[in-house]
Amino acid sequence: MIFEMLNSVRSRGRMDYCLPRVWLEGWYDGPSKEDGERIFVDPAIVYSKLREWLQCNRNFDAKVGASLALQKGEPDRSWIKKAVLYSSLVRTNSAYNHKGFGRFEQDDVLGYREGGTFLKMTLLLPHFKKLGVNVLYLLPITQSSNMFKKGEIGSPYAVKDFLKIDESYHDPLLDGWNVADEFAAFVQACHMLEIRVVLDFIPRTAARDCNLILKHPDWFYWVKLEKLSGYAPPRVEHLGFCQPSFEQMCELYDLTAVREHLKKFSPDPSRLDPEKWDNFVKNCDEENFMYEIAKTFGIITAPGFSDWLNDPQPTWDDVTFLRLYLDHPITAKGKVGEDQPPYVLFDVIKASRFPGEKKNSQLWEYIASVLPEFQRKYGIDGVRLDMGHALPNELQGMIMNNARSIDPAFVFIAEELEPHRVIEAARAGYDVVVGNSWWMLPRFPEKTYEFFQNLSCNMQLPFLAASETPDTPRTIARNEGQRLKKLLPFLCAFAKNGVLTLNCGQEIEETQPMNLGLDSDACGRFTLTCDDEFQGKLAFFDHYVLHWRRTELIDFLAKLTAVRNQFLNVLLKGEYRPVYLSWQDGTICNASYWTSDTAVIALANLKMSECTVSVLLDRTVNDAIEVMELQSWDESGWRVEKVSNVIDCTLSPLGFKLYALKFRWVRNR
Repeated sequence: MIFEMLNSVRSRGRMDYCLPRVWLEGWYDGPSKEDGERIFVDPAIVYSKLREWLQCNRNFDAKVGASLALQKGEPDRSWIKKAVLYSSLVRTNSAYNHKGFGRFEQDDVLGYREGGTFLKMTLLLPHFKKLGVNVLYLLPITQSSNMFKKGEIGSPYAVKDFLKIDESYHDPLLDGWNVADEFAAFVQACHMLEIRVVLDFIPRTAARDCNLILKHPDWFYWVKLEKLSGYAPPRVEHLGFCQPSFEQMCELYDLTAVREHLKKFSPDPSRLDPEKWDNFVKNCDEENFMYEIAKTFGIITAPGFSDWLNDPQPTWDDVTFLRLYLDHPITAKGKVGEDQPPYVLFDVIKASRFPGEKKNSQLWEYIASVLPEFQRKYGIDGVRLDMGHALPNELQGMIMNNARSIDPAFVFIAEELEPHRVIEAARAGYDVVVGNSWWMLPRFPEKTYEFFQNLSCNMQLPFLAASETPDTPRTIARNEGQRLKKLLPFLCAFAKNGVLTLNCGQEIEETQPMNLGLDSDACGRFTLTCDDEFQGKLAFFDHYVLHWRRTELIDFLAKLTAVRNQFLNVLLKGEYRPVYLSWQDGTICNASYWTSDTAVIALANLKMSECTVSVLLDRTVNDAIEVMELQSWDESGWRVEKVSNVIDCTLSPLGFKLYALKFRWVRNR
């Protein structure tokens, strides 16, 4: 399918298709017109050359509709531990001004789609391979809503249809193709290169005008239209910013603010007037119906909000919660009358802790059926489960069991940011957690050291080792970002239990965040110059084009992932030991991994001044060894070192080194 898709790109007969030069670097040798960081090509020729590159570089002939594990006969999920993961928002990652002049247009005057498409994501595969990426984590690609948009195009997390791919990812260069087949071909191309594809799955919320409403209005929460203005979670100032306990939640129902909040809700339209609803469904526009519901019934789906008390963030106006239980939470017993319409409150949101007694079985079965559809049709390899921690354990289990009954190697990533809850994620069946390296590592140097030396070593599951995510500030935009841009990825690559993770645009030193969801403030969205057309724009809600250019970080990350891969078996199977140093004052991050005859030692200097330290190998392993070979690596490359059981290491300010040694035990172990 992928070769057929690449063959379908029509020729324009001229070189007017503008692309970032870095996209084509190292593999494209066709005709072009170069202009600094840009290059102009004929689209048919560039995709023909991509087909040739893919034929030469594929590892095997991948099929459509089966995961990489199923095709390779892999029985388990250990592949995630070997991952170099790249998180990508397709509409931003592969967006570009293809006409080469003027401002960005979703569809430009030359007929090119400047927004991201799966065809152009395929064009990025040589770039991903150079970076050493073997897992692409795609933020939501399903059909999203145009209602209650927070920006120009709205959030991909406002899911309008759980089973449809968003039409905006179709590329007009492909006559006669549909977006679903384009995505299937893209996944096939990834699998040919042994790159797995992991998606975001959002089972707890939906768009305010989700298509499911027409068939199942009772799966949603509804508020009276006249109460929508000023709608917000009730504030409980005396409890501060927290997640309520069971006892606190029960007491909240006695508060006037909570009782007033409950009065804002309404039965769903099918209960308000069944006959009128039946007639409405028969005659409505299936894509644009919510405004008519509001006019006809005087109600609308309830906006979402955080499950934390007194959270300063505003309501989530573009999404609404799915109604997982047909009764009220157990915390409401004796507090809420039987005539109270379904409502959204802190306990309702956190169904994992505050369940009802009557589960919405039909909705649960639907939610648990979504991933198998994507597995059979596209062959995806795993998902990050959005807000999975808020789902009832039984529903989480249904989702996982259904997916793994098709593919035992299907991976689930938990949206768990707090390290002390990793044990719960492991018990629930997750394979990896997001973790909080993105928060600790940039808090240089104290939290950097604490995370690398202590927290990462005690994680019960692998975590995404990242210095930035789609929700956080960019590494390069942090304090000392220019100095930390290589050091932090090095620490991520060799942290105990870490899955090396890169964020789209990190490699080109993009400064503008994609979202302000974590560790950000309102000023964080203004990192560009005033004359930049994307100043203040957030990729989660607006059109945004990454500032593609060649950077030294691209080459560094390519070398780093290659070195990590060279010693991956040692990192995964070797015995972890802190390094015994000649002195330590909490400024030298260190880790070592030992097999029967090979060891890898990582050192990083967190000081702004040069330092020299000695590694005492016998004391590190608490035994006598004989070193046979010793090499060191830093960004300048490999160097043969003098063989010794004491390694004298000089580290530049914020410098780092990796040592690889062959040895034998002096005594039989």
